[in-house]
Amino acid sequence: MMTSEGLRLRKIQRLAHEIMDEVNLREVQMPPELLTIVIDNLSRAVGDLTDPSGNYSLSYLEEKVGNAHSLLVKRKQ
Repeated sequence: MMTSEGLRLRKIQRLAHEIMDEVNLREVQMPPELLTIVIDNLSRAVGDLTDPSGNYSLSYLEEKVGNAHSLLVKRKQ
């Protein structure tokens, strides 16, 4: 059985894959300022996750990847 943390990480992973698909496969055209915000959220999440001390906030990762995902979904609608 997967732990709560494992389930949260799976959700983050799914959102990240959906972001990649949205940007790469569907060739979404986005205003540069919106793309900058999406990239900023993703890079902050990756930066937190790759902390050499191994300390990262799962809530922070969820927030940043979720924000990036929401921006793309809202843009698409």
